[in-house]
Amino acid sequence: MYNMVRIIVGTLVEVGLGKIEPDQIKQIIEQGKRENAGKTLPPQGLYLLNVEY
Repeated sequence: MYNMVRIIVGTLVEVGLGKIEPDQIKQIIEQGKRENAGKTLPPQGLYLLNVEY
C-alpha cells in the first residue's frame, strides 16, 4: 500500500502517453506485481481536488 496513489497515477500517465493500453489497468491491479505498473510519481503536485458521491 506504500505509495499506492503515486503508483496508480504514474500508471495512468503511461496510459495517457500510449505506453500502456487502458484495458491493461484491471489486469495490472489483479496481478499485484509492482513491475507491471507505471513508475512512482514524486509527491510534489499531487493533491486531492474534489470528492463527489
